[in-house]
Amino acid sequence: MTVMGNGSDRTILEVLGELEEQGFTGQFAPRDGAQVECIACHKLSPADETVLRSLERLEGASDPDDMVAVVGLECPHCGARGTAVLTYGPEAPLVDAEVLQSFEDARKRT
Repeated sequence: MTVMGNGSDRTILEVLGELEEQGFTGQFAPRDGAQVECIACHKLSPADETVLRSLERLEGASDPDDMVAVVGLECPHCGARGTAVLTYGPEAPLVDAEVLQSFEDARKRT
């Protein structure tokens, strides 16, 4: 798994482009209950059971409160590789925060 640090000098589009070049061409969406939906097969997986291949946190250049995490994921059901962009920090929606926390918990177990 690639874990990138604070990439505040990089844009979301740059990170997404790099992941796409590495084969992460699909998309994932956060869902209630710390789950992730694979858009390719439409199956839900607990975030801590979804294969996390890459995570990079970014902050907005003009507003450091614009905090997002770009993740590269692999579906445990169909094997599709894709990305999700999740907000973190005090302004993050609960669904994004739960998914990111589950990713963090899964990383601690390995």
